[in-house]
Amino acid sequence: MTVNKCRVKPKNLKKKCNPGIFKFKSTEELKPLKGIIAQERALKAVSLGIDIEHLGYNVYLSGAVGCGKMTLARQVLENKAKKEPVPSDWCYVYNFKNPDMPKALELPSGQGKVFQKTVAENVEKVIDSIIKALSSEEVENKRNQILNQFMEETNRRYLKLEEEARAYGFTIARNEAGVTSIPLKDGEIMSQEDFVRLSDEERNEIMKKGSIVQEKLNDALRQYREMEKSVREKIRLLESEAAREVIEPYFNKLIDKYKNFPKVIQYLQEMQEDILENKDNFTKSHEDSPFNFLNHMSRRSVLRKYQVNLIVDNSELKHAPVIIEKNPTYANLFGQIEYEGEFGILSTDFSKIKAGAVHKANGGYLVLYVDDILNNFYIWDKLKKVIKNQEISIESIGKMIGITNTETLQPEPIPCHIKVVLIGEPIYYYLFYNYDNDFQKLFKVRADFDVEMDRSRKHINDYARFISSVCESKGLRHFTPDAVAEVIDYGSRLVEHQDKLTALFNKLEEIIYEADCWAKYDNSELVTGEHVRKALNEKKMRSSLLEDKIQEYIKEGTLLIDTKSWRIGEINGLAVYELGDYSFGKPVRITAKTFMGEKGVVNIEREIHLSGTIHSKGVLILSGFLGAKYAQDKPLSLSASLTFEQSYSGIEGDSASSAELYALLSSLAEVPIFQGIAVTGSVNQNGEIQPVGGVNQKIEGFYKVCKEQGLDGRQGVIIPKQNVPQLMLDDEIIEAVKEKKFNIWAVEHIDEGLEILTGLPAGKPDSNGKYPPSTIHYMVDNKLRQWSKKQNRYPKERNSRRRLAGRSEW
Repeated sequence: MTVNKCRVKPKNLKKKCNPGIFKFKSTEELKPLKGIIAQERALKAVSLGIDIEHLGYNVYLSGAVGCGKMTLARQVLENKAKKEPVPSDWCYVYNFKNPDMPKALELPSGQGKVFQKTVAENVEKVIDSIIKALSSEEVENKRNQILNQFMEETNRRYLKLEEEARAYGFTIARNEAGVTSIPLKDGEIMSQEDFVRLSDEERNEIMKKGSIVQEKLNDALRQYREMEKSVREKIRLLESEAAREVIEPYFNKLIDKYKNFPKVIQYLQEMQEDILENKDNFTKSHEDSPFNFLNHMSRRSVLRKYQVNLIVDNSELKHAPVIIEKNPTYANLFGQIEYEGEFGILSTDFSKIKAGAVHKANGGYLVLYVDDILNNFYIWDKLKKVIKNQEISIESIGKMIGITNTETLQPEPIPCHIKVVLIGEPIYYYLFYNYDNDFQKLFKVRADFDVEMDRSRKHINDYARFISSVCESKGLRHFTPDAVAEVIDYGSRLVEHQDKLTALFNKLEEIIYEADCWAKYDNSELVTGEHVRKALNEKKMRSSLLEDKIQEYIKEGTLLIDTKSWRIGEINGLAVYELGDYSFGKPVRITAKTFMGEKGVVNIEREIHLSGTIHSKGVLILSGFLGAKYAQDKPLSLSASLTFEQSYSGIEGDSASSAELYALLSSLAEVPIFQGIAVTGSVNQNGEIQPVGGVNQKIEGFYKVCKEQGLDGRQGVIIPKQNVPQLMLDDEIIEAVKEKKFNIWAVEHIDEGLEILTGLPAGKPDSNGKYPPSTIHYMVDNKLRQWSKKQNRYPKERNSRRRLAGRSEW
């Protein structure tokens, strides 16, 4: 009989791992696993991407959360980086020709710190040498000699001017206003009264002579200023020569040390000239100035421009860098220019330039999460520019988007040679690929991560080593063989396949942590299988509040689910609810009503817009099956309605289409269905049953209802035969099946399910297409034939009545 032929044996309801295959007493004896398991496809893709040096061969790691993308990226990149040299150090220095555009200097790894320290030490020595040189006795004597010569010449010229002035009756006098001429009378200075008493002719004569004297005086002042300017220049040249003489050895030594770096030599030469030009800032004292603190700050500002801002120091690296930036803000990724407040004013200079992760990864590898990039605005466009232009320019985000222009610095861009690895889910890859043309050019390598692997002996052993590595790295208790076996079975349950294991290692880690905690509560030295089962049960209990509430509503009769009686046109379908990381099954009462008409199958959920497209497609397929099965020799005269009772939200998926067809055929044949058997599975137009998802949760959900209402040995679930390898059921259900309290049937065709549900044969057509009497298909075909005949008679009768009515009226 079909009932026995389709029944699934208990041994096929779950594939259990035998702890006896392990040759260890605990995972402490195992070598911890390094890297990840069974991602050969992704490994090859990543390796290829980082080996190709051409522009655009950056890598996108695509996969679900927790499948080991970061672990693999770190492993592959670090192995590759170990074979590559340490990249250069980078410094920003003052630009003496254009202060608003700091220069970038490249030095071999480790030399940046040496250069910074060497410059700082030499600048200090240079300044001290200048101060000592300019205050030396030799320079002071030469300075005094120049000044004495100037004073002597000045006095000589003054006496000559005085003599010429007296010849015109004038004398030269110094006052606060400067040097002026004063008329004389009898060798004495003429008073104002004497000048007034003079006649007009005498006054005019004095004024005329005064003009001549004033002209000579002005000429003498011009000569004096020229002499003063010449003296200053002589003193400057004297001091410059003295300063140059003492600082040249320092700079010559530096220039010789960095002779292989032209930009460094140019910088040192410009620094030398700037120090000579600004030597007065180091030697003049302002001790008596009331604004001494301002002069102090000015001196500090002058000295700052001779510093070296080392932004990338690779002295501690042994190979190319691998930078994983977990907080990629704009500043953290691309660097920034900081400001400091001085007397209420924000100021900045080259020493305030700070590096970002891109600078640190230059010459190596940068790993970013796509989620983080999308959460930080404007990062994506800037990152693309860095990759395309192969240079890093530091600018504020405000300036980049054009909302502010307060920044005065434009640091010289730094050449960038970097491999970028993005980690994200597949949906982001497709969105970028379809809507961002640059993405296709810049990320040419996609590495796909699978969420499952074969349940092979090798992978089982790798699971055990993975558990060992987690216990070692996190300081947890090690696992016994039976505990490892439970984790392996849980790995198969997560992917819902007896011959597969999950690759979502974060979910396995959760159970490892929680089982360790339960072992701690038991004061156990090792984690046993019982602790793992406890962890799984407790994890389920924490998330099953809604499921328990639904079971309670069924028990109370609020939700109408019958598992005992026989009903025409009614069946228990199975639905899956997904709530975050937890999913559970729930029976749903499906009813079908059939009657004579031509509307076909009406999906009530679709009519009120609660049906998803896939579910609607499943219902439409039913019409195709009915037409192909029963309308080869007559029109299909049928109106039918289908609905999910007590369903108040949207319905999606076609896994209930076979249950809906069973209900329709039951209604048409007027044959009752046993309500203790629930059904899941989709159906095609040929009546073949197709696999569905969530089969374990569906069986477990219906089992709970049957258990609550009382198991009688007749209840069970019909599933597609293709779903049998996906069964990883609870041990309680397996025991119930062994004890013949519960059943699971696997069917391939709608006819097998009909016979299990009704206890009657489905029926096969003979050579004339006729079905044997007392079979389901015979009864359905007979009902549809009767309706078709009646449907054909009604138009004739209506026309006759209309004609008779017309004659009577006439």
